[in-house]
Amino acid sequence: MAIPFFKEMRIGAYVAKQKLMGRKRYPLVLMLEPLFRCNLACAGCGKIDYPDAILDQRMSVEECLAAADECGAPMVAIPGGEPLVHKEIGEIVKGLVAKKKFVSLCTNALLLEKKLHLFEPSPYLFFSVHLDGLKEHHDRSVCRAGTFDKAVAAIKAAKAKGFAVNVNATIFEGISAEEIAKYLDFTAELGVGVSISPGYAYERAPDQQHFLARKRTKELFRKVFALGKGKKWQFMHSSLFLDFLAGNQEFLCSPWGMPTRNIFGWQKPCYLVGEGYAKTFKELMETTDWDSYGTGRYEKCADCMAHCGYEPTAADAAFSNPLKLAKLSLFGVRTEGEMAPEISLESQRPAEYVFSRHVEQKIADIHAAETKAGKPTRLTAAE
Repeated sequence: MAIPFFKEMRIGAYVAKQKLMGRKRYPLVLMLEPLFRCNLACAGCGKIDYPDAILDQRMSVEECLAAADECGAPMVAIPGGEPLVHKEIGEIVKGLVAKKKFVSLCTNALLLEKKLHLFEPSPYLFFSVHLDGLKEHHDRSVCRAGTFDKAVAAIKAAKAKGFAVNVNATIFEGISAEEIAKYLDFTAELGVGVSISPGYAYERAPDQQHFLARKRTKELFRKVFALGKGKKWQFMHSSLFLDFLAGNQEFLCSPWGMPTRNIFGWQKPCYLVGEGYAKTFKELMETTDWDSYGTGRYEKCADCMAHCGYEPTAADAAFSNPLKLAKLSLFGVRTEGEMAPEISLESQRPAEYVFSRHVEQKIADIHAAETKAGKPTRLTAAE
């Protein structure tokens, strides 16, 4: 793994504390979305199809820092939207670093070189640049030519100024194991670690044809890891999560492990599925019916193998079974032989589609606040 030792130790100590306190469910990473607005419109994204009244909303610096305190997770990931569009992103990151939170600022890097002056290099901060593959594949994935070259230039500029940088890749159907291996070779040459995860089938994503099913995901990652034997790829994941991607672990997801706070509130049940919101983190943890979500339980979760649900499970498994982790570290991810049993989908409950209800309620709240402040109101979602 390409995870700094002191970070690994800090997070390990945090997990140990939760175990000693007898907590079954605890947050590992806060997914902090201070806005949904983005300067790209990727076909596989389900985060940007909101009305302008919502896309124009921002979490304040105070709200962001309060969310980190309320949650208590040792790490904060800041996705979006595009975080660098937020005018106060420098202050948000500075405040989180001052609290000694490990901050992963996720960005498409189109604005990164321009805004590097807002940040200071720190062992608590790293940029996670979205890079879905090599040039042709990445530019097609984000639906804009030239983004790959700009992202790579920004990575080099950030590294030259002393910032820690990794890349994150979302894998969709249509890319081969050989192409992924070439991409990972490129990241090794670039000197960055990689976060890699199969794409989640957002119900609102424009492109619904290229999301991976679980069996296909496992077969693809087995081929990738087989091609990587002996290479110096640096994954920003636990070994057990990578083993899970290769079909060797029978994991259930832990959606509470990476709770999401955004302009709506605390999102139920996870970063990828929004089916309700809580006003506080305590309310989120205590009122969410966690057992009704996950592969085999809910139709929307059927094919999900994303890191935000399964990395916390892998971390918990590593702590509970250190011998399994040691064996994996010694022999590596198994790429041949029988896979772990797949979760049955026979008893999963059907999907519910409640997105529009939450959007309408949020717009009503915005209108009420604007009317109270004497501002002209905006159009509704339907209009």
